[in-house]
Amino acid sequence: MSHILLIGASSGIGLETLKLGLKAGHEIRAFSRRADKIKIINSNLEKIKGDALIEDNINKAINDVDVVIQALGIPLNIKLLTGPITLFSKATEILLSAMKKTGVKRIISVTGFGAGDSYASISPLQKIGFELIFGRAYHDKSKQEKMIKQSDNDWVIVRPGVLTNARVNKNYKVLINPNEWRNGIISRRNVAEFLIQQVSEDKFLKKSPVLIG
Repeated sequence: MSHILLIGASSGIGLETLKLGLKAGHEIRAFSRRADKIKIINSNLEKIKGDALIEDNINKAINDVDVVIQALGIPLNIKLLTGPITLFSKATEILLSAMKKTGVKRIISVTGFGAGDSYASISPLQKIGFELIFGRAYHDKSKQEKMIKQSDNDWVIVRPGVLTNARVNKNYKVLINPNEWRNGIISRRNVAEFLIQQVSEDKFLKKSPVLIG
């Protein structure tokens, strides 16, 4: 079992990952500005209230962990529409620096379909709405991906499609080849399941799969 630093653990994909990680027997350090709101109680759970954009917070949280799962998110609000957004790239810059100092090598990071080179797989019609609503965030996620890929870490970048709270789909798809990439829906719990698998598996190291249901 591994000792995991889970960044963004209090909601969404992060919270689902926390639940599944504990169920799998991992020790999890749940890092979030709202970590104190996490209602789960478990002997393998440590809650750390902190900000991913504050270097000292990350430096303290990363000690003695084996792997980092980065599941940052921002709410759908006016800032998402008007920007600028730098959360993903700045938080990743701080995290990668901390990992280098401490020797932590494995990072599993959630971005999304449309980030990095997967942007080319969005249809021209879809790009209009995508740019209007998510463009600023995903431009920053693309910077985030570039930083991770240029690092000397053992990385997996996970690009889910449209997220839902639906039940787990046992037959969800993990698309590796760019000619297969397409948008689709996927449950947060399926994404969490995939993230936990990457803690100990090497099949997708240095890859950035798209996940759809």
